[in-house]
Amino acid sequence: MALHKMLPSVTRPMRSLQSGIKKCITGRHLPCWLGRCLTTEASHSSENLTNSFVTGPLTMLSEEEEMMRETVARFATEKIQPLVSEMDQNSEMDQSVIRGMFEQGLMGIEINADYGGTNSSFFVSCLVIEELAKIDPAVSVMCDVQNTLIVTLFRKYGTPQQKEEYLPRLAENMVGSFCLSEVGSGSDAFALETKAVKEGDFYVINGSKMWITNAEHAGVFLVFANVAPEKGYKGITTFIVPKETKGLSLGKKEDKLGIRASSTCPVHFDNVKVPVSAVLGQVGHGYKYAIECLNEGRIGIGAQMVGLAQGCLNCTVPYTHERKQFGQKIWDFPAINHQAAHVLTQIEAARLLVYNAARRKEAGLSFLREAAMAKYFAGEVAALTTSKCIELMGGVGFSKQYPVEKFYRDCKIG
Repeated sequence: MALHKMLPSVTRPMRSLQSGIKKCITGRHLPCWLGRCLTTEASHSSENLTNSFVTGPLTMLSEEEEMMRETVARFATEKIQPLVSEMDQNSEMDQSVIRGMFEQGLMGIEINADYGGTNSSFFVSCLVIEELAKIDPAVSVMCDVQNTLIVTLFRKYGTPQQKEEYLPRLAENMVGSFCLSEVGSGSDAFALETKAVKEGDFYVINGSKMWITNAEHAGVFLVFANVAPEKGYKGITTFIVPKETKGLSLGKKEDKLGIRASSTCPVHFDNVKVPVSAVLGQVGHGYKYAIECLNEGRIGIGAQMVGLAQGCLNCTVPYTHERKQFGQKIWDFPAINHQAAHVLTQIEAARLLVYNAARRKEAGLSFLREAAMAKYFAGEVAALTTSKCIELMGGVGFSKQYPVEKFYRDCKIG
């Protein structure tokens, strides 16, 4: 049973905290944790920004947000969970899962309804990512990249023609891939070596990208290449490259430690020729777009790690009511209660950091510091939680009989 709605306050005495956990497990106590603290527009002028804030718990959700969260939780439990082990073992995302995410509107969350999207918010994207990660972080990765990177770039910088061509497909059936990282530069947008040379009304792209998420399933690639190396990072430009473009090829899929169902491949560009109309945004502004997306993406990664940690704990606590040592259930040992309470408190703290960063982004406020803190702390909490859960489960936690060891492997990506 999910534990994300376990306690109304983490400031109560430890005994109350332990009682809340036990009641949640037995299904007798499910107070709301998730929430909403402000209603916002995409941006606000400084003189009326203060009036946009509504007092209330940071984790109190609006009706729309709660409905989306519940829908995604149900979809993940019913449609994804039965396939998680097989997808991890085969290092392959089941096509039914990808289709299901499109059918549920999870791949175009912020796309306007006029283009067939869900027409929701960045915060809802984070909720969706969190809920998916509770069941399978690999699936949440696909959703995260699609919404926080691909869709964001098209929405912000696409021409009307580009939006008309791609946003409906991204909402309906097309996966996108973000091609920034290279062998020598990682995610350093200033150091990439892929080049794009202008020849008349076309650009010719040459280079290779590494660690490209969703590459195996992508129908379109957003490629960062330098059109003027002599200008340094100010020559970096973003190009829209359809998968069928001649000269584009994928390398061998990486055999990874975790998030194995999420495809990660090298992508090669050998004299890939695209029209000037394939430039997304302004020439020479690609470095700016990459940094903006990565800043937002940190919040998405934080949401993944929170969901992963919560999902791992959700799998662990029920087992502590079954496993016996020295003639009693290990849950009845106060030390076990204390450890569970500590982990649960850390997860909630990470969740609050993620939600705060997402709310600030939606409000048009500065969020770079908050995004960095959310990603950092949520990753630390995920590592702590998954390690502790394996210990609480004993030998079976070290086996593939339970999903805890998978969460442990998956958390390393954060």
